[in-house]
Amino acid sequence: MDYKKRLEELIKERALKVADEPIFKLSSGKMSNYYLDLRTITLDPEGGYVIGNLVYQMVKDKNPDAVGGLTLGADPIAYATSLVSYLNNNPIKPFVVRKEPKGHGTGKQIEGNVKPGDNVYILEDVVTTAGSSLKACKVAKEFGLNILGVIAIVDREEGGEENLRKEGFELIPIFKVSHFLKK
Repeated sequence: MDYKKRLEELIKERALKVADEPIFKLSSGKMSNYYLDLRTITLDPEGGYVIGNLVYQMVKDKNPDAVGGLTLGADPIAYATSLVSYLNNNPIKPFVVRKEPKGHGTGKQIEGNVKPGDNVYILEDVVTTAGSSLKACKVAKEFGLNILGVIAIVDREEGGEENLRKEGFELIPIFKVSHFLKK
């Protein structure tokens, strides 16, 4: 199966919403005339299978210890990638970065079987300004994780790549939004 082609089809069929006027409010607060609801894919059995295989193929030769990112967007991507990696006898652990440290117990902000020094990829469904990605990178770096890059399903091409680069992180998008919004 061509996982990238199938993911493109799923995004066009389920996730991309386009309007004539900016009616969609983004997490950045900005209004847009299009919206990518990738949870319709990441939280779907076929979508998880496709994304897990695609991300695994992207990272397997770099030998990461783990993949994860800021909850909730990164969680299903990390779990799917981890499951596919295990099925390929090359386990890559998933991890979750909480938005805030846990208010009880050990007070952790990173959940999962990662330890300082582990090589990781930060995952993201959609990158606009990279605010969520940068938060995840900051927490992961403070924890002692070595960040190999930030993988996004779609880069909205609105400054995220530049913002990540300024902080020393590489954005590795599967798609750029211009691929879907061709005139």
